[in-house]
Amino acid sequence: MLGAVLIVIALVVVIPVAVLVTTPIIAAVLGWSLKADAERRHEGSELIALNR
Repeated sequence: MLGAVLIVIALVVVIPVAVLVTTPIIAAVLGWSLKADAERRHEGSELIALNR
């Protein structure tokens, strides 16, 4: 019975909290790397200067 309670607690509390904590970190790393890639690919474009 204790094992079932621990599994339910993990499914209801631990996993959603872990997802809510790690998702912004993944989004920040992905956004930073995509921004750096776009700036490197379009270096010298006037659109980069206008975007700042």
